[in-house]
Amino acid sequence: MKIAVLPGDGIGPEIVAQAAKVLEALRGDGLKIELEYAHLGGAGYDAAGDPFPPATEKLALEADAVLLGAVGGYQYDNLPRPLRPEQGLLRIRKGLGLFANLRPALVYPELVNASSLKPELVSGLDIMILRELTGDIYFGQPRGIRTLDNGERQGFDTMHYSESEIRRVAHVGFQIALKRNKKLCSVDKANVLDTSMFWREIVTGVAQEYPAVELSHMYVDNAAMQLVRAPKQFDVILTGNIFGDILSDEASMLTGSIGMLPSASLDANNKGLYEPCHGSAPDIAGADIANPLATILSVAMMMRYTFAREDIAQRIEIAVRKVLQQGLRTGDIYEAGMQKIGCAAMGDAVVAAL
Repeated sequence: MKIAVLPGDGIGPEIVAQAAKVLEALRGDGLKIELEYAHLGGAGYDAAGDPFPPATEKLALEADAVLLGAVGGYQYDNLPRPLRPEQGLLRIRKGLGLFANLRPALVYPELVNASSLKPELVSGLDIMILRELTGDIYFGQPRGIRTLDNGERQGFDTMHYSESEIRRVAHVGFQIALKRNKKLCSVDKANVLDTSMFWREIVTGVAQEYPAVELSHMYVDNAAMQLVRAPKQFDVILTGNIFGDILSDEASMLTGSIGMLPSASLDANNKGLYEPCHGSAPDIAGADIANPLATILSVAMMMRYTFAREDIAQRIEIAVRKVLQQGLRTGDIYEAGMQKIGCAAMGDAVVAAL
């Protein structure tokens, strides 16, 4: 298993170091794992003047999977758009063809009280959000800032989806639904956007190939409301890039902390980039207080989806659950009566539980 490790910026190096401890422990058990490190985001700009340096691109293409921390930092905010850390993230997703972004929102029984919603609303919650990742308004052209004939400046972006882009991610969604509770909700804004009308048409057509899956449609504004009103009505949510970006972050708070949410971004052959859903949190970088569990759980997703090692994936997830059962908590999920520990100590605890 050749894994490209991209710590990135902010808390990225701290949380990735804990995931690497887990990988090293698995290697000690006999798993053939090779780790190679490179720069992405602000770290790439600092090292090579490029948020996605050629050496990183070469490594990412050659590796079987990619483990990423996070990108971004205040010191990069004034850089030209092509040099900003976030452009490195967009470019690696596009460059590797990672069109399917899986973001599970799972509430562990031990963390029910950490959610901002009432326990009865989130207890037992288990949602999979599937976000299309390489199309939509984030990549659409033309885009930019221009001056109109009347002298007024205007910013503009273009939202579009091709039929093949929608069809391939829809197939992934229905296949995931078949392995879960056979329910898929496609989220769009078809009452306003032509792109969403087209999205709904294509998804409805793909559904004919999966008669066992119950398909429903929901406007994105209603979906945002329903996620906090009655989140357990959802099983698999399929949506586009910008809506998925927003809804998955909203869903993360149902679980108690975005620090608990892993993600997988897959290509057509299940090669993937695995990263926590949260950002680089530069305000707490270096303080040893970040929650590494989302990054460790991203390794579990890597074992499940890229390497088809469900046994190892479950072993990691069980180890995380054991640590929570022991009452160990980082600050973001801490509650009275629990034991507050730091980032490195949490990584050590998961390795011990393995």
